[in-house]
Amino acid sequence: MSRYLNPKTDLTFKRIFADHPHLLIHFLNSVMPFASDRHIIELEYLPSEMVPENPGKKYSIVDVRCKDNFGRHFIIEMQGFWQKAFFNRIVFNAGKAYVKQLDSGENYHLLQPVYTLAILTENFDHKTNRFYHHFQIVNLENTDEIIPCLEFVLVELTEKFRPETISDRKLAVLWFRFLNEVGESMSVLPAEMQANEYIRKAAELCERGAYTSEELARYDGFLDAVRIENTREEGARAEGRAEGRVEGRAEGLENVVTNSHKANYSIESISTITGLTPEQIIEILKRHGLN
Repeated sequence: MSRYLNPKTDLTFKRIFADHPHLLIHFLNSVMPFASDRHIIELEYLPSEMVPENPGKKYSIVDVRCKDNFGRHFIIEMQGFWQKAFFNRIVFNAGKAYVKQLDSGENYHLLQPVYTLAILTENFDHKTNRFYHHFQIVNLENTDEIIPCLEFVLVELTEKFRPETISDRKLAVLWFRFLNEVGESMSVLPAEMQANEYIRKAAELCERGAYTSEELARYDGFLDAVRIENTREEGARAEGRAEGRVEGRAEGLENVVTNSHKANYSIESISTITGLTPEQIIEILKRHGLN
């Protein structure tokens, strides 16, 4: 029986960050790109959005929402599966949170920035080895000019996560290591995590003994749903790769047929080269207007 539960599940993530504001404050001040004079001092929780009923997919999103002493709004979420529509969704949700700040008739100057922090367990950016991504609305000709309304921080806690790449932010590294390393395979909390009172408390909230049998059943159900979704997603990707190989082979054969015909090869010779029947070759030539 393992000592710790995975902190990236619905049950544990919300136990840590939705029930203990001092841990969420320390986490956000550590990992977000704030200037030192803009660190969060206090916050209040806001209602979380209901994730749409969509079999399987609802298990991949865990969110916590809050507002700080500056009036800034935060959407913090775990995202277990990467999809192309993910960017659209986080922009849509941040936009909704931005608009909802104003009641009818209130002035725009009351609007405060909305920050989205998304912790991803799958890679979304395959062009770089960076795991920490900060997006803002900037002037392309002068990137110092920023519209301070929506900001997005995406963190890929995958094989790309290498603590040494942000060695100047030790607390951020410690929190990311906590999310990435603590789980059912860990029996002893590393000394550097044990030494930090916030990380130590977060780890205590992941201890199996802190949960009822009903909560543990819910935890196992969440993990089962994630495994099923992982299997389904991988199956779909494998099927897509297989279809791509078949389509690629068919396209290659068509190129051989048309090029051989243009080089005055006979139907019989093309059939020998490609393994296609004369009827199939004639059909391909017709499609390309070469009959």
